[in-house]
Amino acid sequence: MVGYGIQSMLKDGHKHLSGLDEAVLKNIGAGRELSAITRTSLGPNGMNKMVINHLDKLFITNDAATIVNELEVQHPAAKLLVLAARAQQEEIGDGANLTISFAGELLEKAEELIRMGLHPSEIIIGYTKAINKTLEILEDLVEKGSENMDVRNTEEVMLRMKSAVASKQFGQEDVLCPLVADACIQVCPKNPANFNVDNVRVAKLVGGGLHNSSVVRGMVLKNDAVGSIKKVEKAKIAVFAGGVDTSATETKGTVLIHSAEQLENYAKTEEAKVEELIKSVADSGAKVIVSGAAVGDMALHFCERYKLMVLKVSSKFELRRFCRTTGAIALLKLSRPNADELGYTDSVSVEEIGGARVTVVKNEEGGNSVATVVLRGSTDSILDDLERAVDDGVNTYKSMCRDSRIIPGAAATEIELAKRLKDFSLKETGLDQYAIAKFGESFEMVPRTLSENAGLGAMEIISSLYAEHAAGNMKVGIDLEGGACKDASIMKIWDLYVTKSFALKYSADAVCTVLRVDQIIMAKPAGGPRPPQQGAMDED
Repeated sequence: MVGYGIQSMLKDGHKHLSGLDEAVLKNIGAGRELSAITRTSLGPNGMNKMVINHLDKLFITNDAATIVNELEVQHPAAKLLVLAARAQQEEIGDGANLTISFAGELLEKAEELIRMGLHPSEIIIGYTKAINKTLEILEDLVEKGSENMDVRNTEEVMLRMKSAVASKQFGQEDVLCPLVADACIQVCPKNPANFNVDNVRVAKLVGGGLHNSSVVRGMVLKNDAVGSIKKVEKAKIAVFAGGVDTSATETKGTVLIHSAEQLENYAKTEEAKVEELIKSVADSGAKVIVSGAAVGDMALHFCERYKLMVLKVSSKFELRRFCRTTGAIALLKLSRPNADELGYTDSVSVEEIGGARVTVVKNEEGGNSVATVVLRGSTDSILDDLERAVDDGVNTYKSMCRDSRIIPGAAATEIELAKRLKDFSLKETGLDQYAIAKFGESFEMVPRTLSENAGLGAMEIISSLYAEHAAGNMKVGIDLEGGACKDASIMKIWDLYVTKSFALKYSADAVCTVLRVDQIIMAKPAGGPRPPQQGAMDED
């Protein structure tokens, strides 16, 4: 029997949702649910989430980017918010939570407006006007004189990095910030705009406590040296990507051996060949051989004889970084390296840190192209969370190298934006003024969430913040420890201007995209067996 209407047009098993109730409000609901998950993790007192992904890996974190990446979000509208958060994470590296929570709040206000009778397109026009106005006001709130900064001054760097690190690890920021700032300043190139995040590595070693953490100029490899030589100073380094071993020939060959002497000589020639190769490497002046694959027993024996230290780095990403640290060039097969293909390092030594043996490659004077933050902690999940805080700090450093302007933190900026947008909406005529007013109200989400997560009375704090801002104190924010309002510049809580402006821009864009949808048509999912799940990859 042929259906009628849209059924007759599409295949069996499709889904079709249209109209305000089915499509728009369902989409808004999905976005709100997602932001309700991340919202309780906003700010320094944010709660942790325990997420177990499809590979049974456990994440305990309050980092919104990690949470939404590991939740496999199916709903297409909620996916838009996830994409906005991901864009924020890749562009700035911090503020993903603000992006999602603020978008969820905007959607909630949009639902109220729709129920009042506004059309989604009027809301979109209002929201677009409001976000443009917001970005203008943000420019106005920038702290004077913060646009010129010395990116090699630890004090100034820590001032801007503190709030990003504290929002992940509250109470630990005084220990973590100096470490991160130190590592970033060491690898900062001549032109700070070319700062590469990948040059600050993190080595996580279980045991000890956070106060045992340190910064190493150079790399920390999580494995022991192969062979008996464990320490070399001021050494030249040869890197072989293909492994240090006798290579089998490409073509298959058959060797006929008639007598015992021939057999002995055959084995000897192989030995002599390996010795010749290793000797040629030793003669080139190299004291350390780094192999990207297996190290053969015979080759190792000769390396010991020629007093060469042998390291094995199995990850090719690590090998690339190693080459960058030492300035070596990776050679494909075992052969005598030229002088310009050798790298140099001040010291390579195997140290024991908390029961684990690690190889520390230090480069004190030379090109400090890589620095490593060695993190210590009691469990793996604590270390993972510390690593996320360090990542956020490093990303913030990268952002401040491009644009170092700062605005008051601790929700001071949000309240000021809310106040000014409400004033702006009163000057507008037309229906979009309601949308602009709601957009302004949405900013109250930040102080409300911060105070709720810290267990303070949200309503009292918001009203006293408004009172302070109405009196012209634009930098007054929430002091979460004292549970009162206090000037953000006294508390030294500053946010980067780029983080805030990108986060608000991305959320407004995502919300307008969600509101523009009025029909959802889903085809029947393709049948057939599911593709096999990928196994766990290495860290990169």
